[in-house]
Amino acid sequence: MRNEKILSHMSPVPLYTQIKEVLRSRIFNGTYQCHEQMPSESELTKIFGVSRITVRQALDHLQKEGLIFKIHGKGTYVSKPKIFQNLGKLQGFGEAMSGMGYEIVSQVIGKKIVPADKTVCLKLDVNEGELVYEIRRVRYLNSAPLSLDVTYIPKMVGERLIKEDLAHRDIFLILENDYGYSLGQADLQIESILADDVLSALLNVEEGAPILRIERLTFTTDNQPLDFEYLYYRGDALQYRLRIERAHI
Repeated sequence: MRNEKILSHMSPVPLYTQIKEVLRSRIFNGTYQCHEQMPSESELTKIFGVSRITVRQALDHLQKEGLIFKIHGKGTYVSKPKIFQNLGKLQGFGEAMSGMGYEIVSQVIGKKIVPADKTVCLKLDVNEGELVYEIRRVRYLNSAPLSLDVTYIPKMVGERLIKEDLAHRDIFLILENDYGYSLGQADLQIESILADDVLSALLNVEEGAPILRIERLTFTTDNQPLDFEYLYYRGDALQYRLRIERAHI
């Protein structure tokens, strides 16, 4: 690996920052796996063609971000990703994670047309038994399963959607950018459940492990229900953040 292909010595960005971003990208895309040992400082000085001080600065910044940890006398290791999503924004999960530098890939495990049950018909404002499309995807972060997403879409939209590249594209972005829908707001309901045998197998957790289940109903800007989802997240992998304000009477 030749350092001149990675770093720009003419850039105004400091070399340690460039190194930090390269290593950060490799952590996010899974080149360096969770709890895997990173190359040593001396190895990194050879890879990047810089001084040990420059490498140490880059590693110190990654450690402050919580992306790596050091064990005295043993070396530097990749931390378990600390993933969070801001509930104050209506975003697809892949959209939110890519904005933070993570790489999300989906495995589509099911696409079929089904009669709407009572819950789905109430959420999507269709008649009970009316046909809708159900899409099931397992979402992966750094090659590790993170969530199971079960999406219900009205038949007219679903007929187009199931033909899209749902392994690499967010449904929200397809609806907006390709189909011209303007998404407005969503209703969320969050609860904790225990993993059954299906979730255990799909998300690589033990049966009975905590799972965060979210029901999300997304509306267009003219208040028409468009997308209803059950989102099942590993309880050890994600946190939600939300800023709230106190009402002053």
